[in-house]
Amino acid sequence: MSWWAGKRVLVTGGAGFLGSRVAAKVRERGASGVFTPRSREFDLTRREDVEKCLEASRPDVVIHAAAKVGGIGANRLHPGSFFRDNALMGIHLIEACCVRAKARPLARFVCLGTICAYPKFTPVPFREENLWNGYPDETNAPYGIAKKALLVMLQGYRKEYGFEGIYLLPVNLYGPGDSLYPEASHVIPAMTRKFVEARETGRDEVTLWGDGSPTREFLYVVDAADGIVAAAERYGGADPVNLGSGEEISIRDLAETVRKATGFDGRIVWDASKPNGQPRRRLDVSKSRELFGWSASTPMAEGLRKTVEWFEAHRPGDTVAPHGR
Repeated sequence: MSWWAGKRVLVTGGAGFLGSRVAAKVRERGASGVFTPRSREFDLTRREDVEKCLEASRPDVVIHAAAKVGGIGANRLHPGSFFRDNALMGIHLIEACCVRAKARPLARFVCLGTICAYPKFTPVPFREENLWNGYPDETNAPYGIAKKALLVMLQGYRKEYGFEGIYLLPVNLYGPGDSLYPEASHVIPAMTRKFVEARETGRDEVTLWGDGSPTREFLYVVDAADGIVAAAERYGGADPVNLGSGEEISIRDLAETVRKATGFDGRIVWDASKPNGQPRRRLDVSKSRELFGWSASTPMAEGLRKTVEWFEAHRPGDTVAPHGR
C-alpha cells in the first residue's frame, strides 16, 4: 500500500514550477488530499496566514517548496527581500508545524534548500559536509543564507523538541513550465528565450552575461519532484541531502547546446562586464542513492529538447509571473 494513502499533504509553492510537479506526483501516489495554497490566499511571510493555511489544510505531510527566487540579476536587485521573504516563510512554517505536531504529529516535514547555500569556492563535487566551509557567492548569498538558516532551525528543533524535519538541497532546475519573466528567469529559460527571439527577428548575434567559463549542474524538474517524493517516503534523518544529476557543463557549452536546439545560427557575444556567479557547481549525489534510493534519470539533451519544444508551443509573454521555488 502506498505510503501516501490516506495522508493529507500541504505543498507550499504547489502552483509553481517545481511544486506543481511534486503535488501531481503525491496525488498519483494516493494522498487523500493535496493542498496547494496561493500567495493571494495565504501570505506565508505572515505568521497569522501560516496558521490559517495549516488550519485549512490539516496536513499529515508538509513539503515546503515555496520560495522567492530569480537569476543573478534579480538577486542583485532584491537582496533584502530575497533574504527576508525566504527566511520568514520557512521560520513561520517550521514553528507553526512544530507547535501543531504536539497535538497531531506530522508524518514528515520536507524543507527544500538551495545549491546557492554552498560556499563560493566549495571543492567539486559539492559534499553536504562542506556546506559550512565558507561564504556563498556574493551574487546570491542573501537567498542562500536565508535558506541555509532553515537547516539550522530544523536541526535545532529536532534536538530540542523532537521535530523531525528533513532538508534537501536541489541543484539548478530546468524544464517545461519554467518562469520566462525577464527578471526572474534562470539561465536555461533565459537563453532559450533570447535565442528563439533572435532567430525570429533575424538578429545575427545574442549577448549573454559573463565570459561563459563557470560550470553548472542542472536537474530536470520532473526528476527533482521524484527525488523529493522519494525522500519524503524513505528518509527521516537530520543531515541535509543533495539532489542533482551529478553532471557538470560550462555555461559556454550550455549556450552552444541551447543555441543549436533553438535553431539560432548566429553568434554568441559574451559580456564580461556582467558577473559570472559561482565558478563551479557539481554535486556529490551519492547520499540520495544510499539513503532513499533515488537518482536522476533524464539525460540533459532530452530535457533541453523538451524545454525548447514547450517554449515554442506555448510562447508565454513578459506577463508570466515569477514562480515559487
